[in-house]
Amino acid sequence: MSWSSYIKNFQAYLKIERGLSKNTIENYSFDIERLHQYLVNNGIDVSPVKISEGTVQQFIYTISSQVNVRSQARMISGLKSFFGYLIFEDYRPDNPLELIEAPKIGRKLPDTLSLDEIDSLIAAIDLNSNEGERNRAMLEMLYGCGLRVSELVSLKISDLFFEEGFIKITGKGNKQRFVPIGELSKKYIQIYKDTIRVHINIKKSFGDTLFLNRRGSQLTRAMIFTIIKDLAVKIDLNKKISPHTFRHSFATHLLENGADLRSIQLMLGHESITTTEIYLHLDRKFLTEVINNFHPRKST
Repeated sequence: MSWSSYIKNFQAYLKIERGLSKNTIENYSFDIERLHQYLVNNGIDVSPVKISEGTVQQFIYTISSQVNVRSQARMISGLKSFFGYLIFEDYRPDNPLELIEAPKIGRKLPDTLSLDEIDSLIAAIDLNSNEGERNRAMLEMLYGCGLRVSELVSLKISDLFFEEGFIKITGKGNKQRFVPIGELSKKYIQIYKDTIRVHINIKKSFGDTLFLNRRGSQLTRAMIFTIIKDLAVKIDLNKKISPHTFRHSFATHLLENGADLRSIQLMLGHESITTTEIYLHLDRKFLTEVINNFHPRKST
């Protein structure tokens, strides 16, 4: 089999057996294809089944000067998974990355926005444009529901359960969860649906997709990044922000106002509570207040 055949089979395995998201599968595939391209560029004709530990090590060494530490760690993890799959399928007996350790990386602390900054970003949206009401509704949902950008763009009208006060989210690995939705988010979604979306010439396959571009198709993740970046420039916000910044702010503000980590974990769709625990660093004053208010020996 060719490299492309092994990669396609691996992609099917990740999707069907592992239930990984499209973005994760694409990242894994990109790293494997990068290894293959390295072999082609250096005139090394070897299949994934026969490639040696030394050749893979040389590739890792070469690529390490071209990407940052976090990308190196992701690449090594992806390649280990690929060769682990080949072992699982009895294509090869060993993993050439078995002795290769990923570089140590510190856990990146999330950026956050204050409530005033979020209000300023939303207030900067031009509601006179055709996309203004849509953009306001989207930003309200990113912050009000803590959505990932991929969850936002794929949200369906049939996922809205306004009477019950929830929306259904399909997250990583097609795992579904129900997230509460506030009155403000519901209000702006309803305005967008009733005054803007109804006038769009919607393409047949996107009839149930909530947020649409001007051509009646699903928005791209890149478009959401662009919308937010332009708003940050418009208000002279001296922070590098993305759609994920709204998600981080959602979790941080909930924690600061007394929500428990388990509830935040469920709303964010984190598989492990340790992922949610990263927000504990964000407000040491808040943690001190928790001790002072709830510990039985808070005073002498």
